[in-house]
Amino acid sequence: MLVGLGERSGDLALQCSETAGFLGELTVRIREDSARLSQLQSTMETLAASQNESVAAAQELGLTARRAGHIIADGHEAVTTALTELSGLVEHVTGLEGHLRQFLDVIEAVGGISEQLAGIARQTRLLGVNAAIEAARGGEATQGFAVVAEEIRRLAGQAGDAAATVGDKLGQLDRDARSLISGVEANIVRGRGVSTHIDMLSEAVVEIASLVAQFGERSDAIMSCTDAADVDVAALRQGLATFSGSAIESASRVETARGQLETLEGMANDMLNAAAHAGRPTRNSRYIAFAEEGAEEVQRLIAQALEAGQLTAAALFDTEYRPIAGSDPAQYENGFCAFADRVIQPILDRRTAQDDAIVGCCLIDINGYLPTHISVRSLPQRPGQPRWNIEHSRNRQIFMDSQTRRALNGEGDFFLFTYRQDLGEGRYRALRSVFVPLSFRGRRWGLYEVGYLI
Repeated sequence: MLVGLGERSGDLALQCSETAGFLGELTVRIREDSARLSQLQSTMETLAASQNESVAAAQELGLTARRAGHIIADGHEAVTTALTELSGLVEHVTGLEGHLRQFLDVIEAVGGISEQLAGIARQTRLLGVNAAIEAARGGEATQGFAVVAEEIRRLAGQAGDAAATVGDKLGQLDRDARSLISGVEANIVRGRGVSTHIDMLSEAVVEIASLVAQFGERSDAIMSCTDAADVDVAALRQGLATFSGSAIESASRVETARGQLETLEGMANDMLNAAAHAGRPTRNSRYIAFAEEGAEEVQRLIAQALEAGQLTAAALFDTEYRPIAGSDPAQYENGFCAFADRVIQPILDRRTAQDDAIVGCCLIDINGYLPTHISVRSLPQRPGQPRWNIEHSRNRQIFMDSQTRRALNGEGDFFLFTYRQDLGEGRYRALRSVFVPLSFRGRRWGLYEVGYLI
């Protein structure tokens, strides 16, 4: 009955160990998810801040659009009035050409009259000369007529001079008028070009006003979108906060459940260990015998080496573990490693090969340090592959779990427990292990372990 109960307790302990391992892995994943969720919350906070800035920017954009609309509306009227006046001014300037040409015609007409006056003056001067000649012929009787003729000639000279002066002035006036007309014509050409630009400017002002109106409409749409997005961001933040709290609570509950399972596992292991010590054969008896035989062989060889001086007690009990550079997971060297690899590892390989159910035999010192391991678990580490390394380079590493600690601290000839073999990254494998205490020169060194699957 006790044997059967012990076996069932062992099965229960194994299931508890597997379940606890699963819960441990689940806890790790929840914590990783919680960490990622925290990062997401941080990102969400940043997004919320950016969203607030976007809302403020959209509001400012809308305000700017409205201000621009008012400015354009007010400016459009002023620009239109100014352009209308400028257009009228250009039309007035272009209209001066006709008036100037009429003025030029008047100048030409006056020039013609001046030439006529000059001709009359010439004829009058000739008439005065003829009258003076005739008066000279008449003698004293025509002396008075001679005076009149001389006066006529003098007046004709003055009229001729005046006509010549007027002609010169009119010529200068004609040249100035033609030069002015030439400049006016050039300005008229420019004025017509300005008229074209005025029309284009008017059209541009109308287009700007239209664009500002569209800009205002887009601004209103952006504000609507940012307001809606702000509501969504707030809801998302609240959802993330709720989910984060739930994840933390779930992780705590899982951890509590794992602790309870480990307690139950410990109780079942106590029953399994008690049944193993009852003296009745069980499925575990074969492996208990393997463990005791292997521990005896190892203890004998180490004791002989100590006596022969091939190994010092200081090297055997060396706990000044020296990290191996670049190892991941961390490996360590101590004074016992070289002897353990040379003398103990072959024994572990041979003992592991005794039964297909045996996963491996190893030595564990008082701190959970493995100075050596079986050959297939003592391969050189691969850089950048910690997951592979923890399975295939288990030598020189430190492993500790609750069942190993119980065996290290307990008093007895052996201990039979189920436990979870750590495979890294939250991965475990549930095993049964026989732990046999090892002591040298009256001092507890650690354990000899046989792990197996049945």
